[in-house]
Amino acid sequence: MSAGFPAYKGCRQLAGADFGGRVMKKFAQKVQRFLVSEDGPTAVEYAVMLALIVIVCLTAINSIGTNANTTFTNVANSIGGS
Repeated sequence: MSAGFPAYKGCRQLAGADFGGRVMKKFAQKVQRFLVSEDGPTAVEYAVMLALIVIVCLTAINSIGTNANTTFTNVANSIGGS
């Protein structure tokens, strides 16, 4: 063993026959933690809310623009028609 590098006590365990079982168990625990976590669904809910807000804003802007155009057209016609 060279100076400066501590002995890794798990080297003998890595070569053991149970290494695959431990890896799969650790992987299953991470998958379970991911599925139980609520971060993903929360992000999706925020994205859906944002999409709905954008749709409502675009609809309102379109409606206001149409109403303003009609008002300005009516005013222009009444001024030019007198």
